[in-house]
Amino acid sequence: MTDMRETRTAIQREIAKVVVGQSGTVDALLTAIVVGGHVLLEGVPGTAKTLLARAFARTVGLEFDRAQFTPDMLPSDLTGTVTLRGGELTFRPGPVFTNVLLADEINRTPPKTQAALLEAMAEAQVTVDGTTHPLPDPFVVVATQNPIEYEGTYPLPEAQLDRFLMKVEVGYPSSADERAMLRLARDGLTPASFEDVRPVIHSEDLRGMRRRAMEVNITDEVIAYISDVIRATRELPSVELGASPRAAVHLTAAARAVAALAGRDFMTPDDVVRTIRPVLRHRILIRPEAEIERYRPEDAIAAALAAVPVPR
Repeated sequence: MTDMRETRTAIQREIAKVVVGQSGTVDALLTAIVVGGHVLLEGVPGTAKTLLARAFARTVGLEFDRAQFTPDMLPSDLTGTVTLRGGELTFRPGPVFTNVLLADEINRTPPKTQAALLEAMAEAQVTVDGTTHPLPDPFVVVATQNPIEYEGTYPLPEAQLDRFLMKVEVGYPSSADERAMLRLARDGLTPASFEDVRPVIHSEDLRGMRRRAMEVNITDEVIAYISDVIRATRELPSVELGASPRAAVHLTAAARAVAALAGRDFMTPDDVVRTIRPVLRHRILIRPEAEIERYRPEDAIAAALAAVPVPR
């Protein structure tokens, strides 16, 4: 059996060959793929989001594809089309038929195309011309968006944001990490060592990791803690919309994966605290008057955690 702690360390080491200083984002991607969730990466251009997704797919031995979302993109550009070949109608799969799909700048495409991706994320299938086509297993969407440029964009609705297991804010590297990045050997603009990034695990190993994560024991006290924190987000006066029941399910699954990746078969409240911000930050809607006071979803999460006693 694959040791999940060793696997996590090996994946971090391989990705560090081409991307420096994004260990937290790598952990989020690994957590998501273990439980079969999707990740939204939010960061300014030039923070290696695309390169990170490519390198991650390589380390876990999965097929990778990229869809560049644009205002004129149609659902069929994503899901595929039925074409006439040799006198017969043939389905030509779109980029969604892969294991790791990079949905680049997801908020730049119209809602109709976003909705086509939503079916794929929620049901692991797409419907084209009345026929349903299953997607590969595993299937993970890594979507990106720019947090500072909103002209010509279509913000994701709350229902679609809720489909993402995590939202990870990809920031600038530290001074030391940026210097280490500049020392990387390059072939022009591309890291010369990308071809040296090797697979650490394969799809069968991932299925075993998923089974072990779901077997992590969770006590009644920790279940109550998760439920109470989730409910507390709905009762805060500065919050218009708190975390949904799906958020509680996603938080529990993600915390289980974090515990398993740490080499444990039991979950602690610390696993919940370590996971809660990326799982909840995109699911909490702040009241306009609180936003004016610069109140953020992270503040609401901190308030909810502070309001609920930690089980001992």
